[in-house]
Amino acid sequence: MNDTTPDSLIPYDDIVQDALRGVVSRVLQRISDEGGLPGGHHFYIAFRTRAPGVSIPKHLMERYPDEMTIVIQHRYWDLVVADDHFSIGLSFNQMPSSLVIPYDAIVGFVDPAVNFALQFAPKDGEGPPDDSGPEEPSPDPPAPEPQDDGSNVVTLDRFRRK
Repeated sequence: MNDTTPDSLIPYDDIVQDALRGVVSRVLQRISDEGGLPGGHHFYIAFRTRAPGVSIPKHLMERYPDEMTIVIQHRYWDLVVADDHFSIGLSFNQMPSSLVIPYDAIVGFVDPAVNFALQFAPKDGEGPPDDSGPEEPSPDPPAPEPQDDGSNVVTLDRFRRK
């Protein structure tokens, strides 16, 4: 008897990841249809800034060359949900910006109001940002609140399993 698991010819992991990205799409479509977020719901969406199809302003790309996290809560506009991406307007340091984010670029989705989180493997052979040295452990910071300066970028490290 052989104790090794045979290689699957069906890409189950990819199929499951795509299905879970569909959850993000359906949630965004729901808030778009309803005209806003119900109750205390708000979302942190982390994505790879250099993934194919991502469109963000140059100043954001310079500041977040690998990954960034946006907050969808109070101040957003023009949310458009398509089959393979969504677009949204957000302010960063009181500068209005339009973003286009393909679902394949998303690496994390969190709704802290209900303790719901999804984490995705990068697609299309993308790996995590290159860390040239060992990472120093650090205590988890408290969850940042949207600031008065219009900043909508936070880190998802607090929500990641270690």
